Amino acid sequence: MSTAFRGASRAQGYIEADAPTPERSVAPLPERQAVDETVAPSTATPQRPAGIPSEPALADLFGGSDHDLGLLSTAPQAQGAQRGLRGVLSRLGFSMTPGPAELAEREQTEALRRDEETIRQATWTRAVSVLVANQKGGVGKTPSAIIVGGVLAAARGGSVCILEVSDDPGALSFRAEGNPARGMGELVRDVDTISSAGQLAGYTAPQTSFASVIGTVRRRPRLTHQDVVAVAAVVDQYYGIRVMDSGNQPSSSAFQGAVDTADALVIPVFNAGDAVLEAVALLDVLRSAGGKAASLADHATILRLTDGRPENRQVVDRVDQIIADAGVEQVFTIPYDPHIAERGQITLGHLAPQTRRAFTAAAAGVVRTLQATVR
Repeated sequence: MSTAFRGASRAQGYIEADAPTPERSVAPLPERQAVDETVAPSTATPQRPAGIPSEPALADLFGGSDHDLGLLSTAPQAQGAQRGLRGVLSRLGFSMTPGPAELAEREQTEALRRDEETIRQATWTRAVSVLVANQKGGVGKTPSAIIVGGVLAAARGGSVCILEVSDDPGALSFRAEGNPARGMGELVRDVDTISSAGQLAGYTAPQTSFASVIGTVRRRPRLTHQDVVAVAAVVDQYYGIRVMDSGNQPSSSAFQGAVDTADALVIPVFNAGDAVLEAVALLDVLRSAGGKAASLADHATILRLTDGRPENRQVVDRVDQIIADAGVEQVFTIPYDPHIAERGQITLGHLAPQTRRAFTAAAAGVVRTLQATVR
């Protein structure tokens, strides 16, 4: 036998004795009281066993706007610092709060998430439409229509059509992605024959944002009120949101058709006197028309764009005052973006992050207007 474990032989046959179990003290049972069999059974409500919530408690848990478990379960958890020296120390185990720059970035990220959620979750019982308009030309109507429509489509996974409704051919097809074979002129010609989403798709230019664009691809007749109304009716059968890129003549027949089929108004302006004065003039025209046109003006959204040209501080201050006096419901400032300034095809993914955030905030504002005004 190996002598490596000399005590092994002594351990053979060893059985550990059971430890004595301490006696459990048992309280004496209370004496059973005699019950008179002639007494009627008790009608008192039995006590609910401990641990089972009462009905009011369940109602408190699942009822009320302040007990939304879905929102609570998806709320982002607070995190320590992740950037810079604070982030390094945090990863080493030190408790470090984020610095001002990181906090600002987180706030922007959270604001973007909320805006995209607003866009994505919005529903209506019919298709809705946004009109992008300004009497002044060259103020960014077409880029605004493409980007607002693109942001809406990207957040909702499609079902957004961006449509040219200017009486004369505009630049929508040129600024959008793709080179479609058919466009607005052909759709007006064939509008009575469209009977499926696949057939309508043949007149569109699909975008990487998941939006569809219907612009002018070749010479076409001037659009009329009836043309716009007829095309809008067909588009609304297959798309949830229609964004319209309009011309510069609010008195034209096509523009009147756009107003009649719109649910929200977006007015792009530059920080220049002529651009903002023309915007105010458009609001005056719509308000004087009364009815639906006046409602569009009362709930309008202004986009303040920057094209990179020098801006006079006094002019900008005056623009601020003019817009404030115009009674506009929402105003969003869009920063300068070189991709837009290139005046070529616009791709949503090529925008600077701050530009996309600003347009997303504006699109969410338009969606809130639609939720408040569309019944």
